[in-house]
Amino acid sequence: MQSLIVFEAAARHLSFTGAARELGTTQSAVSQQVRALEELLALPLFIRVYRGVELTDEGRVLQQAVEEGFQRIAAALEQLQFNRQHQRLNVATDFALAAYWLMPRLPDFRARHPEVDVRIITSQGWSGADTQDVDVAIAFFGRAPAVPGARRLFAETVFPVCSPALLTRLGELDSPDALADAPLLGLRADSGSGWLDWPTVMKALGAARPPGEPVLSFDNYTLLIQAALAGQGVGLGWGTLVDDLIDRGLLVAIDRFTVETKGGYFLIEPKPQEPVNAKRHFIQWLLDTQQTDGNQGVPLAR
Repeated sequence: MQSLIVFEAAARHLSFTGAARELGTTQSAVSQQVRALEELLALPLFIRVYRGVELTDEGRVLQQAVEEGFQRIAAALEQLQFNRQHQRLNVATDFALAAYWLMPRLPDFRARHPEVDVRIITSQGWSGADTQDVDVAIAFFGRAPAVPGARRLFAETVFPVCSPALLTRLGELDSPDALADAPLLGLRADSGSGWLDWPTVMKALGAARPPGEPVLSFDNYTLLIQAALAGQGVGLGWGTLVDDLIDRGLLVAIDRFTVETKGGYFLIEPKPQEPVNAKRHFIQWLLDTQQTDGNQGVPLAR
């Protein structure tokens, strides 16, 4: 390799002296390296001329090959450095958490770790079946999952929410039965596996009768929230997901009807044995942000 480096410099300069100056060595050392390479190949690579050298036909062939090889090596090293400095992180979660909690806070993580390229993978629920490309998952479960190392990030706290204008029209909802008579927004069971629904909430609140059929049903929680924002009905709001909308006055939380469970969003590492720096940074940021949000608290409109 050292002989090829010396040869490339000499071929580029067409001068042993110029190659020696570039490499920080002597002209005689360059000459010896080239002579050794020629003896190894049993081929002349240079023709010695007055005040320099010229390449033989064989020398030109070798020069082209060596230059191409060095360029490929340099490109590979540059790509390896880029990959080390810019790590990709695949984060799996559902549409609701991605839209209402993760995306508004992700700029903070990117500002802290610009070397990490985050890719959000969304699905309606966590199956755990295909985790090949997932580094971190934030998944909803109705109870603590039987997944090694899973830890709860956000508890399941559920309460009715609606637009301020709709609450003004409906008047005071002072009992579960009054709530049951309101226009309700529902999430279809197959789209919110493990999530609380209106019948379960009403039963937990001690309502005398079950609620009627929702006036609108959705297969996506983000659509349900959009309908609530538009004043089309009362939906179930999950703390963490709707807290920002409440803080901004876009939704009102009727917190006298709050129900809490042992479920919530859980942090899962599908491949905990892989010590990836980007993953460690992201998990620590999640825990720090969750603690900050918890310390700030979320005022519920009454």
